[in-house]
Amino acid sequence: MMVLTDPEFESSVLISADEGASFQKYRLTFYILSLLFHPSEEDWALAYSHDHKLYSSVDFGRKWQLVHEHVTPNRFYWSVLGLDKEPDLVHMEAHTPDGNVQYVTCRAHMCTDANRDYPFSGYIDISSLVVQDDYIFIQVPTSGRATYYVSHKRDQFIQIKLPKYSLPKDLHIVSTDEKQVFAAVQEWNQNDTYNLYLSDTRGIYFTLAMENVRTTRSQGGNQMLDLYEVAGIKGMLIANRRQDNQVKTYITYNKGRDWRLLQAPTADLDGNDIHCILPFCSLHLQLQMSENPYLSGTISTKSSAPGIIVATGNIGSELSYNNVGMFVSSDAGNSWRQIFEEEHNIWFLDKGGALVAVKQPSVPTRHLWVSFDEGRQWTQHSFSTVPLFVDGVLVEAGADNQIMTFFGHFSHRSEWQLIKIDYKSIFSRKCTEEDYQTWHLHNQGEPCVMGQKQIYMKRRPGNYCMLGKDYSRILSAESCICRAHDFECDYGYERGADGTCRSAFWFNPSTVSTSCSTGQNYLNSTGYRKVVLNNCTKGVKELYTARKQQCPNRPPKGLQLTTKDRKLTANLGLNVTFLVNLDQGDSLRTNIQLDFGDGTAVSYSNLSWTEEGIKHVYKSAGIFRVSALAENTLGYDTTSLYLHVTCPVEHVQLLAPFVVIRNKEVNITAAVLPPHPRTVTYFWWLDNNTEPLVTLDGSVSYTFSSEGVHSVTVQVSAANAIIQDTKTIVVREFFKSLLLSFSPNLDEFNPDIPEWRQDVARVIKKALGVPGELLVAVFPGVPTAAELFLLPHKNQSESKKKMEEELEQVSDVIVNALNQNLVEFELKPGVRVIVYNTQLTLAPLVDSNPRHSSSAMLMLLSVVFLGLAVFLIYKFKRKIPWINIYAEVNQEKEQEMIGSVGQGQATPKITLSEFSTSKELMDKDLDARVQRKWTHVLRLPELQREGLQVFQILQVFQVL
Repeated sequence: MMVLTDPEFESSVLISADEGASFQKYRLTFYILSLLFHPSEEDWALAYSHDHKLYSSVDFGRKWQLVHEHVTPNRFYWSVLGLDKEPDLVHMEAHTPDGNVQYVTCRAHMCTDANRDYPFSGYIDISSLVVQDDYIFIQVPTSGRATYYVSHKRDQFIQIKLPKYSLPKDLHIVSTDEKQVFAAVQEWNQNDTYNLYLSDTRGIYFTLAMENVRTTRSQGGNQMLDLYEVAGIKGMLIANRRQDNQVKTYITYNKGRDWRLLQAPTADLDGNDIHCILPFCSLHLQLQMSENPYLSGTISTKSSAPGIIVATGNIGSELSYNNVGMFVSSDAGNSWRQIFEEEHNIWFLDKGGALVAVKQPSVPTRHLWVSFDEGRQWTQHSFSTVPLFVDGVLVEAGADNQIMTFFGHFSHRSEWQLIKIDYKSIFSRKCTEEDYQTWHLHNQGEPCVMGQKQIYMKRRPGNYCMLGKDYSRILSAESCICRAHDFECDYGYERGADGTCRSAFWFNPSTVSTSCSTGQNYLNSTGYRKVVLNNCTKGVKELYTARKQQCPNRPPKGLQLTTKDRKLTANLGLNVTFLVNLDQGDSLRTNIQLDFGDGTAVSYSNLSWTEEGIKHVYKSAGIFRVSALAENTLGYDTTSLYLHVTCPVEHVQLLAPFVVIRNKEVNITAAVLPPHPRTVTYFWWLDNNTEPLVTLDGSVSYTFSSEGVHSVTVQVSAANAIIQDTKTIVVREFFKSLLLSFSPNLDEFNPDIPEWRQDVARVIKKALGVPGELLVAVFPGVPTAAELFLLPHKNQSESKKKMEEELEQVSDVIVNALNQNLVEFELKPGVRVIVYNTQLTLAPLVDSNPRHSSSAMLMLLSVVFLGLAVFLIYKFKRKIPWINIYAEVNQEKEQEMIGSVGQGQATPKITLSEFSTSKELMDKDLDARVQRKWTHVLRLPELQREGLQVFQILQVFQVL
């Protein structure tokens, strides 16, 4: 016995080896959320922890070993006896570090990375792994739709084939225990119903068994399918189907090939006649399984008691939860009797020889009812002196163990109470041969069920004897002659109104199997297949069975080329596996050629050589056209796909001109690292547009129609990564720019990163002495270079020619200062860098230099030449004698006067034309004393000592 402690107090396991008389505590380092014991080794267990780790134990929980660190809840399974080679093999759904999910197998006690296997090479959907009996199921996303795969008896995974247009939204495996698969599929047009499908023995080809099976929500929120497999009789199912806004209960005896309504009882509990005529009135059953494993639920059967069905239901035109009662059938659903007017839980004792009933746990009780005649008569027994809310009953298995354990509570405040009942004393003796009778299984009088006449033995009702160990349920089984109801429609066929199977509109019956080759045979379907496990012989068997035919000589047709994971993307440097398939053709003598699109190709002379897939590694990113050719002596077929080989982008630089001309087309480029030719998607946001321009090319051309500062953003998408970069562009009618170079010592300290270039641009602007009034851009790379932009002021009153002249004069002043090494800055203590003029570009400049499209950091600042001209003359001109020039100006120009430079003294003013004339006179009158070069820093007191007067300039340069 194993008991888990409450993890809120401590994490331990208590183990008893003497039926609970004593316990030994073992501390755990993790909290157990669920346990899974091995089906045959009783001391082996798997434990799932709160942090998604899976542990294993071989000594009944005393010691634990880590199996895997990232496992999906409830998606781990022990090995299946007879299929898996190692008894300690574990199947599990594990997560990779990058968030994907894989199907992993390994031995529970040696689950290292080196010992793990991956039976399915690709990734799967989360919570899709199901390991059950002979089958393993997984789900893979493909083109936005789920694709399901199955492995039968551990063979390779094959895609499940549902009818072409079922388009499932959801799929659940109902059962796999009768050598085929029942699957419930919610199709694209269904909300609260599912369609029931039945497979062939391999679990690949599915055909429709019933439409619109109802689902209900349990108290825990789980969606439950109203479908019940009757235990003890193969091929028998009960389902609730929604039809015309009504839910009715149907039963089948041949695995869904035929369904019919349930015949209601002929009398009620009091013996009054019930007038219920099919199909207008019938018996309807509730088919919900209990979420509490110790309660019976609304329907109960037992394999050791074939033919006995106990269920909650109602009589009427449809299923209802009003006026319900308890009903029993002793002949496998052919006839029914009512046994209670209230809902009860029912358990089978002594292999079904007796029935025990207890009221629902919502009502306290101290009585139980026992029946030895299949529910015809019930005797009451008291099992408690105080009424008990019964929360569950555990019926011990085994022929020699007649123990029932009740557990519940006396009140909602009391603790659980356990009551053990030994019911052996109610049986007076062991059964002898005279205590048994035979029972013939039938379907409304039809003795052949699943192709057999089956005769069962069961105890005579009312005999108080105990069944022996050698009790056998089936006395004899005789095969029947095959008839139409023993065959269902094959895959691709649908049953018509007359009962015959006809090919669906989407199915081509003439399609030959892909494995068909010259000299071999294939099975050509007649549209029918025998119900799995049906044992009929002869009769129409030969007529309905698929016929063996010789494969014809045909040219290749239906060539298909896919990647193994069904994706059209692949990562650079990793193996890509291609699968090549043919719908028909002489595959043994068909040559297959596969061109990978990167200059390499392979050829095969046998299609079977490609069954495991053809692997290839791409050494460069790009979009590659992969083509396949299948050719034989009768013809050929071709197909192709386009594979995107990518690797994540790490960096993007937007290369754009700093300043552009209005209404002139400019080129904008995004440089991506590492390079991704043809595999990157670019999203461009230009000129404040809300919708992006999407391209596969890293360069676009654009025309800005208005002046100002415009933002340009590019987003780069490759693989699963998206990164972006943003730049600003100044748009003007015209401009001038100066290319700047630096003394070589700057290159020694150039790390070539954007932040460094931004800081250098800032100190260049500061060295020019006009904070916030220059546009400076430092280019990437070495030798270090930069560009200084002179932009005109947007003044509507001045002509373009006049502003160009002003720009020309200002550039002359700046060039003169640069040429005389008057502009410098201190990079670090002891390291002074001189700025030189490299080249004066012509105005207008329209991206004439390759540097303009580089990704230099921009310092976008205005150059206001009313202030700039004062500064340039003040800072960079040689010392000049005082000049007294007056000009008559109107009131408007008086308002444009600039305040006094220096100490605020009033000074004369001159016009632009007068200034030009006076400049020539000043150059002539300079004496040798003032012709020496100025230092790059001049203060007002020095000018005054030289007899100079700082003058103001009105209307000198109207520039930005």
